[in-house]
Amino acid sequence: MENEDIEILGGLSQLEADEILAREGFNELPSAKPRSIFAITWSVIREPMFLLLVAGGVIYLLLGDLKEALMLMGFVFVIIGITLYQERKTENALLALRNLSSPRARVLRDGRDKRIPGREVVRGDIVIIVEGDRVPADGVALTSTNLLVDESVLTGESVSVRKVSWDGESAPTQPGGDDQPFVYSGTLVVQGQGLIQVQNTGVYTEIGKIGTTLESLGTEKTILEKQTARLVRNLAISGAGLSILVIVAYGITRGNWLQGFLTGITLAMAILPEEFTVVLTVFLALGAWRISRKRVLTRRTAAVETLGATTVLCVDKTGTLTLNRMTVRELYSNGRSYDAETSRDTSLPEEFHALVEFGILSSQRDPFDPMESAIKEFGNTSLARTEHLHGDWSLVREYPLSRQLLAVSHVWRSPSGVKYVIAAKGAPEAIADLCHFSTAQMRILSSQIVAMGEKGLRVIGVARAYFEESAILPGEQHEFEFQFLGLVGLIDPVRPGVPGAIRECYDAGIRVIMITGDYPSTARSIARDIGLKRPDAIMTGVELDAINDVELSEHIEHVEVFARAVPEQKLRIVKALKANGEVVAMTGDGVNDAPALKAADIGIAMGARGTDVARESAGIVLLDDDFSSIVVAIRLGRRIFDNLRKAMAYIIAIHVPIAGLSLIPVPFGLPLILMPVHILFLQLIIDPACSIVFEAEPEETDIMSRSPRDPLEPIFNRRALSVSVLQGSIVLLIALSIFVIVMRSGHGADKARAMTYTTLIVANLVLILTNRSWSRTIPAALATRNRALWWVLGGAATFLVMILFIPFLRGIFGFSILSLREIGICLIAGSLNIVWFEVLKAILSRSHRGLLANREDRA
Repeated sequence: MENEDIEILGGLSQLEADEILAREGFNELPSAKPRSIFAITWSVIREPMFLLLVAGGVIYLLLGDLKEALMLMGFVFVIIGITLYQERKTENALLALRNLSSPRARVLRDGRDKRIPGREVVRGDIVIIVEGDRVPADGVALTSTNLLVDESVLTGESVSVRKVSWDGESAPTQPGGDDQPFVYSGTLVVQGQGLIQVQNTGVYTEIGKIGTTLESLGTEKTILEKQTARLVRNLAISGAGLSILVIVAYGITRGNWLQGFLTGITLAMAILPEEFTVVLTVFLALGAWRISRKRVLTRRTAAVETLGATTVLCVDKTGTLTLNRMTVRELYSNGRSYDAETSRDTSLPEEFHALVEFGILSSQRDPFDPMESAIKEFGNTSLARTEHLHGDWSLVREYPLSRQLLAVSHVWRSPSGVKYVIAAKGAPEAIADLCHFSTAQMRILSSQIVAMGEKGLRVIGVARAYFEESAILPGEQHEFEFQFLGLVGLIDPVRPGVPGAIRECYDAGIRVIMITGDYPSTARSIARDIGLKRPDAIMTGVELDAINDVELSEHIEHVEVFARAVPEQKLRIVKALKANGEVVAMTGDGVNDAPALKAADIGIAMGARGTDVARESAGIVLLDDDFSSIVVAIRLGRRIFDNLRKAMAYIIAIHVPIAGLSLIPVPFGLPLILMPVHILFLQLIIDPACSIVFEAEPEETDIMSRSPRDPLEPIFNRRALSVSVLQGSIVLLIALSIFVIVMRSGHGADKARAMTYTTLIVANLVLILTNRSWSRTIPAALATRNRALWWVLGGAATFLVMILFIPFLRGIFGFSILSLREIGICLIAGSLNIVWFEVLKAILSRSHRGLLANREDRA
């Protein structure tokens, strides 16, 4: 920075700066007051699932079963611990944003160049910014020398934008776009230098507005969490009411209130499905572990299942669909084009050597600008071992770009030359102007520029000139005799695997919408490359601002691409989709994506290139930035929901006969069939079966060819609930029939109870086998590996043999000795309940295969 600029501007005095700082506060985002541990704990205690766990623990304590009580209470503390941990993690988004918005800064104080913490910059400060600096606050450029700024953290655009000096009248605009004098906090200077006057600090900056938005957005409960809580609450209320009714009825009709109380507790244990809470926790935790092995981090365990229900995937282009790294894609010189992508394995033709050589010479030696970096990287590869790379040349002078001429020229001196070598690059029209193109030449050049632009390329022109070293260098670039060398087309390339992942999303019935800060032509080209169905269905940010929320809800059904979108618009798009009943997943990696990531049903951030703000605002982080990992996560999410529904269907099915056998004897004056000890033994089978066996089940074969489930569909639709209740009712009917028949045969309550309970255990194991898959029969399902299944089946069979044949255990359970014939009857009776379901699955499976074959024939 020139000393005369510093002397003229002077800047604030330290006293003035201190007064403004005291009045307006530090240049940082305010930290939200964290909730106390007691407040968080109280919010957990009020949850129905938590109350159910506590109720189950209290029941076990009343029964004197300390082990089971401690296990349930252990889950209580685990849930509180997880909630406390997640509460702290959600605050990290604002912390990361504060760190990003408060870099070190060089300011003019009392006429001197002084470096201070970014948080101490105040409104009115004069800040010096140079290549490599992070802008500390929003401001306006008072002076600008070849100033290029990377604003991708705010706009999502991978190409840096030019900054010009303020004319004293221009009003502030949105970030993005060339030849603006306004700079923004958190953006990066990639080239040049300038003096800026600070206009806004802290929450009043563009990045501060994003932080304020994040602070106002709460984390919503997932649909699954809401549905499970509602189901558990309803069952808990029903169970409590029935238990009280049974206690009263037993006490009045039989006069034994203690036995009535024990019967009521037994019924409560039979009806209260504490497994639901355990199952939900285990399934989501193991799901998060499974997906982490695919390099996908789940920050909120419920996010995995929600992703499986996604109906719309909103995709940020830069850094998500693309690599966020410019590369040279096409060269044009002397009427010929060279495709750098398809010709990667061939050497660069000689006629393009000068174009690349002078493209490098017109760039910085160690560039920050992504386009200059791409040209240098391409040249180092394609011109290696040639005479066109000049590491020993010295830079004599630089002609910066200006509002009048969007081109930059570098004057070089070679060690052995007698002439200066001048390399120029810039906007193609500016380079053509330097080369004094005729109308005919401009027409040809314009058609080539349009053709390259339609491919989504960022096009720059390159020229060269020579000048005698003995002469005085001219004051303007126009005074050189430039020769036009050609055009360089650059692009931020699509990530490998993205088109395939997009196709899988479509196959799974998931709509894909691209949201980007880029221009419509670039967005359209990328949309074609990745395989969007309607790449021309584009709405710009200006068009979006011109309609209200109601109109947006109507138009958004037909838009595939949003171009020139700013952060506030991304958030508005997500909200409009959610208002239409969609389950929205949003991907992104920049600060500008954070509000939309947090507002979406599921936010997916890039881990390697993503900002801390994006990662902390998202529910899922792709550690290797592989977009195809999203499809893996969707598949796993659908598998989790499928298996969770199977587990809960099994829980309901087995609880129907347990509750029925506990309740029915009371009004009919029959001996009690089930005691608390019987239900405790059943829990030894039910708990691992529902939480481990079903969780380990592989996905159904058609899981990624289905449409997303209706987000309003309950975890138990009418069909699933009907099947579960029917399964349980048939088990209840068979078990009760065994009890009544044995009692009427005069064998006594102990034998009737033993045969009924054995039948119930066998039926329970058969229910596990049949509910592993609702599309495959038991033999077909057994062909798939599930190690946990055999541990549960083997353990249950072993325990059953022990309580039937070990006198001590047989006495505790109130059983009499069973003969092998009687055990055989129990095995047959317990297996009969699923015959109808297996036949139904076989018929449906055959129909499904025929339907698929017909589709293939028509295709």
